[in-house]
Amino acid sequence: MPVSTTFPLEIPTGPLSALVLLFAFAIGHALADFPLQGDFLSHGKNRNSPSPPLADGRGSPKSLWIYLMSAHCLVHAGFVWLVCGSALLAFAEFVLHWIIDVLKCEGRTSFETDQWLHIATKALYVGILWAGWIS
Repeated sequence: MPVSTTFPLEIPTGPLSALVLLFAFAIGHALADFPLQGDFLSHGKNRNSPSPPLADGRGSPKSLWIYLMSAHCLVHAGFVWLVCGSALLAFAEFVLHWIIDVLKCEGRTSFETDQWLHIATKALYVGILWAGWIS
């Protein structure tokens, strides 16, 4: 049985297509969390880290971390939307990624737990789509 290779991927109809969707979500997550995040977002999204200087050399506002966390989470939401075509799941990704990353930045979870929680959310999206709860 052929598996879709164009985006957005089709709603899973069996175990193989569900695994393909999970794999695509995991690839999007890896791209968004590592090469596309960079040091500026990685450090700046943590309210407990010193705020990075702005491009013009001035100090950054105390609330900069909120914008940087939101930008990071929007990149993740964009990958979810691209992979599955669901704006609702993309919004869920934005909110859940925000919560999970804040927990990590506050020292309430470890890096490993953070990564597993992100993959678990992607598995949840696959289950929701496979079950037909949203389309």
